[in-house]
Amino acid sequence: MPKVSSKGEQMPASPIRKLTPFADKAKKQGIKVYHLNIGQPDIETPKAMLDAIKNADIDVWEYTASEGTESYREKLAAYYNKLNYNITPEDIIVTLGGSEAILIALRSCFDIDDEVLIPEPFYANYNAFACQTDVVVSPISSSIETGFALPSVKEFEKYINGRTKAIMICNPNNPTGYLYSQEEMEDLKELALKHDLFIIADEAYREFCYDGRKFISPMHLSGLEQNVIIVDTVSKRYSACGARLGCLITKNKEVRATGLKFAQARLSAGMLEQIAGEAALDTPDEYFEEINKEYTARRDILVEALNKMEGVFCPVPGGAFYVVASLPVDNAENFCRWILEEFSYEGQTVMIAPATGFYVGDDKGLNQVRLAYVINQDDIKKAMICLEKALEAYPGRGASLK
Repeated sequence: MPKVSSKGEQMPASPIRKLTPFADKAKKQGIKVYHLNIGQPDIETPKAMLDAIKNADIDVWEYTASEGTESYREKLAAYYNKLNYNITPEDIIVTLGGSEAILIALRSCFDIDDEVLIPEPFYANYNAFACQTDVVVSPISSSIETGFALPSVKEFEKYINGRTKAIMICNPNNPTGYLYSQEEMEDLKELALKHDLFIIADEAYREFCYDGRKFISPMHLSGLEQNVIIVDTVSKRYSACGARLGCLITKNKEVRATGLKFAQARLSAGMLEQIAGEAALDTPDEYFEEINKEYTARRDILVEALNKMEGVFCPVPGGAFYVVASLPVDNAENFCRWILEEFSYEGQTVMIAPATGFYVGDDKGLNQVRLAYVINQDDIKKAMICLEKALEAYPGRGASLK
């Protein structure tokens, strides 16, 4: 019998999606499942984005330019320049979601076994992208006790060696919701310039910053023009996860030219997606102001409820729409499966993601989970009641972790 590739065997399964069969089984048994496991917002996609698809006037559904249509890149550049990125359309490559932007960045900047430093916990698919590109992830641990603040420059320097090529961050962070400060971004600048490293910044959640906190991009830091690669997506900003439309931005002409070759190899991003993306850029600021109010309210309900539960600890995140919490359980993955397979409260249960998949190695985050506050406020309240009841009933409950 033919065998699959060793690469395929090495590819990690998604910690966010691998429990889906158990949720599906629970639903077939008539149990209501509250999905706090995946970052799929319930916020409506902007009407202008959907109307642009419905009203597209095309005779031939043709290829677009590999770097993206000129009109879309021009509007993208105008959007980023309102944020003081000071870029041109020629600095942009339109991609098939933020995922492809990350893959193109890794393929453009890394040779086999080169290393990328990433503060952990981090978005689980970074492990998958590294596996696909033969890049080695060198994790730098952050702590739930400090709210997952960025480790110190000295801590980073312990891991920098001759094969280190870049530092990758997600800001605001998935899975923790942590928002990096001006001082932390300046520390990253110091590291990048001192050790000649790229900074790859995943800015998928840029618009979602709370409590008056300010978003700082490495694009805002002078002297880093040749070091910075931004990866972005419409998925979260416009609640358009199914569009699979993103972009890579860099002022480094060599990186951009190299990335374009990889973009040419996959031909082009979708025409209709770019038409929709172009229309989305006309979304008024009020749309994001209302969403931020809603997410802030959801966050507050979720975090307050979690921290009232015996043995649970959850830092207050500054952005995105995720939290990582520690639970009084022996093994979070076992608990996340148990709550779907063997538990319900008044015909309801909760789907959450075990945090181990957001770390490198199987011995970290064993009692932590990620929750996404992407469902309405009433459902969050009901989900928290279910979670509290489940923790009280769980046979593998451990000692208090507060």
